[in-house]
Amino acid sequence: MTFAPRTWVVGEVVTAALLNQEIRDQFNSFFGAWTDYSATMVWGAEGGTQPAIGNGTIVARYIKVGRTVDYLQRITLGSTSTYGDGGAGGNWYFSLPAAPSTTWSAHQTQHVVWRDNSASTRWHGVGTVSTTLHANGTLRNIQQADVASPDIWDATFPFAPAAGDIFYHQGRYESAA
Repeated sequence: MTFAPRTWVVGEVVTAALLNQEIRDQFNSFFGAWTDYSATMVWGAEGGTQPAIGNGTIVARYIKVGRTVDYLQRITLGSTSTYGDGGAGGNWYFSLPAAPSTTWSAHQTQHVVWRDNSASTRWHGVGTVSTTLHANGTLRNIQQADVASPDIWDATFPFAPAAGDIFYHQGRYESAA
């Protein structure tokens, strides 16, 4: 709902309708409903065999206020999910809901959690917002957050994924428009 604010003119009569449009409606847009983009979110690999969600689920939602985008993504792997081959540059990426700003994208990082349900283990990582690999940009180069020389996450690292495992992350970044 947010749009460019009105330029007021000296002597202009302020009406209830103008106040509602310029103040109330703008303020309410900050608390609007989040938009679902589960159907268009892409889980991919930079090379090699692509992963596929199969009978798993993807939940992806976002809210955009001005050029600030807040988003949530959760991928739950199913029994027919495939993970790619982890080789030939098979590093995973996840598409974002809106194209990131090119000015800051290389410096924006997001916290990521990968839950291995069979081992009841959570792996914490950090990914980089990027303008490449998808029209709306991606979260990519996800690395282990708590080791000195982290590898990039893929189909074989930090563990072999299985049905029931959950990958989730949330973030905030500056969009291009």
